[in-house]
Amino acid sequence: MLDPNTPYSGDAVLALADGRVFRGRGFGARATVVGEVVFNTSLSGYQEIVTDPSYKGQLVCLTVAEVGNVGCNRDDEESSAPGAEALIVRSLSPVVSNWRAEMSLPEFLAARGIPGIGDIDTRALTRHLRTAGSVMGALSTEGKSAEALVELARTAAPMEGRGLAHEVTTPKPYVWDEPSWEMKDPPPVTSHVVAFDFGIKRNILRRFRDVGVRTTVVPSQSTADDVLALNPDGLFLSNGPGDPAPLESVIATIRALLERRPDLPVFGICLGHQLVCLALGGRTYKLKFGHHGGNHPVRHEPTERVEITAQNHGFAAALESLGGEAELTHLNLFDSTVAGLRMLHRPVMSVQYHPEASPGPHDAQHLFAEFAGWLRRDANA
Repeated sequence: MLDPNTPYSGDAVLALADGRVFRGRGFGARATVVGEVVFNTSLSGYQEIVTDPSYKGQLVCLTVAEVGNVGCNRDDEESSAPGAEALIVRSLSPVVSNWRAEMSLPEFLAARGIPGIGDIDTRALTRHLRTAGSVMGALSTEGKSAEALVELARTAAPMEGRGLAHEVTTPKPYVWDEPSWEMKDPPPVTSHVVAFDFGIKRNILRRFRDVGVRTTVVPSQSTADDVLALNPDGLFLSNGPGDPAPLESVIATIRALLERRPDLPVFGICLGHQLVCLALGGRTYKLKFGHHGGNHPVRHEPTERVEITAQNHGFAAALESLGGEAELTHLNLFDSTVAGLRMLHRPVMSVQYHPEASPGPHDAQHLFAEFAGWLRRDANA
């Protein structure tokens, strides 16, 4: 029996393309959505997960037992751009108890048009995804039959070949100058970086300001001329959703910038990391079920220091495809995938995780300071 004060609003169904069906209770928006079903192992941060544009096109299953107890607020949104298509949970707290809460999770999802399903066996779903790999699924909180949802999932386009970054990018450039909330006295601005928005998270922009970097954010389809006209001290390639390989115009732009400004410091995170690989002539590939969570150990190869990182990606870069132009700097200790690389003779680095997140809690934030050092050297050259 559900508590009489339950936040659920009716029946809901999640159906996978392979025929597996999960029945539960709906919350959030009344809607029917289709996307790739993935699981996230983070123990907290559900609002940040839902509002991360890297989850565009995906239905996110949280493995933590209960969510919703701290509610939601405007300050913890990672972006106003579209994020997760739906949220899948084991248990939804009927109580919101946090001094920062402005609304409940169901109210927040409803305002963003995102449906949720709860009261299902998320452990069984996660084990199924680990065995079968990420699969397409359809979720409905408005009475669709399981049979109809299975058919929707089976006929949906897979994540491979979908370049979704253009769907979540900013429509026009803007300047970011806000530090992290804990940074009471931010340092003066000493350099300027242009950031491509492929689905950029606000906390990345805050971390740049924390180390004295002012950021101009530009749309994903900005040209090399657009970027250079802003006279940047460096270039940042953001996180984002989907398959990097179809973003051919973006790859060509990055390649043009590397050719025209070989001294320009470049830093990529997640999708940005994959795009660096492709711009250098490398290749990327689809992971079985991706990396989504805040507990991924990554080893810094030069020092063998291990960092606990937050990750969210379904594709990975193949280091051997770079032809010796770059070296491995970070290795994922879960599956030995490339977690970071650096060009051998140019100031270009990228990582396949989120150093702005805090699972360690601060294991990887030094990367922002390191990049800021590159920018200052370039600005003073």
